Amino acid sequence: MLNRIFRALEPRTTVYAHCDLPCGVYDPAQARLEAESVKACMEKHNASDDHDFKARAITIKEQRSHMVKEHLWVLWTDYFKPPHFEKYPQLNDLFNQATKLAGAGGTKGTCDVAVADELLGKIDEIAAIFWETKKA
Repeated sequence: MLNRIFRALEPRTTVYAHCDLPCGVYDPAQARLEAESVKACMEKHNASDDHDFKARAITIKEQRSHMVKEHLWVLWTDYFKPPHFEKYPQLNDLFNQATKLAGAGGTKGTCDVAVADELLGKIDEIAAIFWETKKA
């Protein structure tokens, strides 16, 4: 009987957030740092003949690619507000392109360094807009 009561009181949904308190601390450098790691893993993977090393490099590259997406999502959904999207109408498309470049069709699914460079370019475009908004 007691177990049923505890189960009835258990939360049905777990919610995750950037932090428990909206800190206001955002920086696209977090995404860029992870994307640099992705590129380095690709380069090391491509330069190695060691099967085990290559497997580890791919695992780390895929984890870091996911982290890039998470950092971009936080900026996209938590930092940028409607006035930003009005002033920079390309922003939604830019985030969409960047997160796709960090996904399965991008750096997560390839060891092509050119894709990592393209991702870094998109992050740089986002960063330029981010820093412009900080000046205002």
